[in-house]
Amino acid sequence: MSIYDKASLIQIPSGYKAGKLYSVIPNSVAGDFTHTRSGVATRVNPQGLIEDVSSNVPRLDYPFIDGEVQDCPHLLLEPQRTNNTAYSEDFSSWGDVGVTITSSAIVSPDGTTNASKLVSTANNWRKSSSFSGSAGVTYTVSIYAKLDTSTSTTTTRLEVYNGAGSLAADYNLLNETISNSGFTSVFIEPVEDDWYRIGGTYTAGGTNNILYIYPSAGYGTAGTMYFWGAQQEAGSYPTSYIATEASFVTRLKDECSDGGDADLFNLTEGTLFVDTTPFTREATDRITLSNNNYNNRILISKSSLTQLQFIVVSNNSTVATYTTNVNYNERNKIAITFKQNEFKFYLNSSLVHTDTSGSVPTGLNDFSFKGIGSALYWNGKIHQAMMFKEALSDSELETITSYSSFNSMATALGYKII
Repeated sequence: MSIYDKASLIQIPSGYKAGKLYSVIPNSVAGDFTHTRSGVATRVNPQGLIEDVSSNVPRLDYPFIDGEVQDCPHLLLEPQRTNNTAYSEDFSSWGDVGVTITSSAIVSPDGTTNASKLVSTANNWRKSSSFSGSAGVTYTVSIYAKLDTSTSTTTTRLEVYNGAGSLAADYNLLNETISNSGFTSVFIEPVEDDWYRIGGTYTAGGTNNILYIYPSAGYGTAGTMYFWGAQQEAGSYPTSYIATEASFVTRLKDECSDGGDADLFNLTEGTLFVDTTPFTREATDRITLSNNNYNNRILISKSSLTQLQFIVVSNNSTVATYTTNVNYNERNKIAITFKQNEFKFYLNSSLVHTDTSGSVPTGLNDFSFKGIGSALYWNGKIHQAMMFKEALSDSELETITSYSSFNSMATALGYKII
């Protein structure tokens, strides 16, 4: 018998409609999750293109590995973010003069011919977009860039004036390397059709924040580069693209909750499994199995910038708890088993903690990627989630929290085998 045959609920992101994420098992409304998000958001579709998703529609986002879109999507759950870049696709409306702009020059990452070609000379080298920030706040800037292979230009520069000083990074799109000078972190991510999303994170030192883009390696250097989709957002990591025109645009948060019912979860023993890539902690994000109050619940929480906390509460008493180090922005497989006087926490094929005293939470009827009665929404990617009506064995727990092969591990973690 396969482990999957034992599961009472299996959520592998696949079927959906506005307001609903369907579970694979059970094949009924009993296992379905409610999904809400006020307003449009974007995702990467199966063809590798960025597209709009309507209000309340779950975002099944398809990942890239080395610029190639993969077959299996994840559920994308993101916090509210605002793109503070006006005219995110129209660089003719940006500040500074002298750079030659050809609009609608090539096909962009959204599949339409709306990307711009920017050409600079040694004396006219950049375009700029500014916004009013807040000192001490962390911001992330990003843009999509592509080489013009008919020229010798291989490097583009992003520069930020953070209200107190300048910082910059040079991105070599040919070699996929970065020379960073001042950003807290930087990234270069290959996507569809030889495009790259490039960017970095910084802390504002004042209110006047300015993003500069160069179609070359910087001052005094001529160059040519294609650009599309600029974004400046408050937060420590980049989120999905938010298109703007004359005004800034806000994408509201995703919420996925209310999966299952009492028939699936009201147990004397069980196992909760979640396969997730948690985004860097910016709030105490949570995943809960509960009876919609604090008295009986099983909780996975981002307790710090480096740790996850597992908690089991029964009849308003904490019967098991453990905090462990975790790598955010990497895929993690988590399992919690519970039965009378035996609670086990597994993380990435390893048993990390056991508690041997306490009763099982009662009345469980709700599986949510959020906290109870709060705004503590889980921010990250959900690859899979399952519920079992039994405490799985150690060998079974090791199996579901590990990878079936080296190849499957590499694919799941976004690595290319060479």
